[in-house]
Order: sequence, then C-alpha cells, then structure tokens
Amino acid sequence: MILLNDYLRERFGCKVYKLALNGGFTCPNRDGKIDTRGCIFCSVGGSGEFAEDPRLSVTEQIERAKARVSSKIRDGKYIAYFQAYTGTYAPVERLKLLFTEAVRHPDIAILSIATRPDCLPNEVIELLAGLNEIKPVWVELGLQTIHAKTAEYIRRGFDLSVYDEAVRKLTERGIEVITHVILGLPGETAEDMLETVRYDCAGGSKGIKLQLLHVLSGTDLEKEYLAGRVDVMTEDEYMDILKRCVSVITDGIVVHRLTGDGDKKLLVAPLWSADKKHVLNRIRREVPGV
Repeated sequence: MILLNDYLRERFGCKVYKLALNGGFTCPNRDGKIDTRGCIFCSVGGSGEFAEDPRLSVTEQIERAKARVSSKIRDGKYIAYFQAYTGTYAPVERLKLLFTEAVRHPDIAILSIATRPDCLPNEVIELLAGLNEIKPVWVELGLQTIHAKTAEYIRRGFDLSVYDEAVRKLTERGIEVITHVILGLPGETAEDMLETVRYDCAGGSKGIKLQLLHVLSGTDLEKEYLAGRVDVMTEDEYMDILKRCVSVITDGIVVHRLTGDGDKKLLVAPLWSADKKHVLNRIRREVPGV
C-alpha cells in the first residue's frame, strides 16, 4: 500500500495539492438519460460542494483554488481535479477546451477527472490519451460497489461489466485509473466491502479511494435514514472495516483516500465524521501503514 502524499512527493519531489474545479457538467443519472433522481447518496451539487464556480474560466478557477491553499503550500504543484457531477459528460469539443486549458496551466502537474464508466466513449478516451502525453491524466471512476443488489438500490445505473470495460480501455491507453469505493452502503456486510476492494485491486486500477457513506441533506438516502431503513457506521465500526480493507490492498496500489468529509452544512449522519482532525488522527494511530 502506498499513500497518495508519499507517492506524489516521490514522483514530483514536492508537495502536490488538489484543486477542485467545476466544468459545469451534469449527469446521465440526472438529466433523464438514465434517471432524473441521481444516485441515492449524491448531493444536489453532485459532490462538488468544495469545487470552484463553474461560471469562471478554468484558469480563473485554478487561480482562486490556489489562493485558498496558499497558506499551506510553498513551491509545490497542483492537480486540476474536475470533481463535480460527471466529468466527461459533455461533447468532446467542449471537454477538449476545458481540459486543455487546465493541462496548459504552468502550475498544474496532473489532470484528474471524476466520471462514470458509462460516460467514456472512444473519442473521449482518445482525447484523454492525447492530453496524457502532455501531462499525466487520471480518471477517477465511481464504482462504489461490485454487488448488483447494492448498485440497484443506490441507483448507480450501470453494470459491473461497464466498469471493467472502461478500466481496460483506459489502461490500454496508459491512463491511470482511480476507483471510488463507498464503505457502509446499506445492506452490505464487511465481507461484501472487502470483496469490492479486492476486485478493484485485481482489476487494473492504479489507485483507490475509500469513502465513508455520508447521509446528506436533500438526498433520497436522507429519507431512507430518517425513516429508519438505513443505518450508518459508528466510528469504531469504520475503523475496524478500514483496517481490514487496508490489509487486502495489494502492493503498488496508491491509496488516495481513507475516509472523506461531507459538507458540514449538509451532513445528517454520521455526525462523528464532521470532526475531520480527530478522525484522521485516529486513522494514523490505528490503521497499519498510515
């Protein structure tokens, strides 16, 4: 297991910060192509609450995001992270303009794009492969789980085979894949979660993000939680499953995240996760290799 900060420092020789950008995208799970309700856990902002204003140019967003972290970084580099909604769900001509502007920025070391595996047509993969020859391109895929029953419940909207095919096509073109996995999805056992982590590690991804399930205001998951149909993990339960997940992550896989913090203004549960400093300190104390 390799932690992201260590990996980046070894690769670039300095601290590398992620800048959350917003390309003004939507999602096929929201615009009616698949559904209009979104995934059951996804906020109105499409997980982009910490991203910049999409009305600004990419360069303006980068400069604003840099200013936000200016007190934390000296002589470092940055990742341009298109975080909100589905980062490849737009005509390829528009994607080319946005992503090229990010890659050409002198302070950007990596272009990272969060997207769905069913939103990667061949022409988009060709675009990303070309940009990858200029600067490294990462594609972050929201898998969340390998289990069909859970995927249907959360309204993911694509089969596991679609994810597998996306990973294959991206890796064939030399593009690094990072897979998002949610721990604590309704109805899943610890072994279910471990199976997802093992599958990811064996399937071609170069990195993994482990995310605690958050219940956010305004989501259908909030309705399920308030109706008593969904439980969330306690802090002790999360630490236990996190230790077990880390133990099965294979050598060479970069761990990009071990928890995650929802917007405190939207967080309904689990409230213990809002104390990010405490949670990270406990992870460092208790999770081997961190």
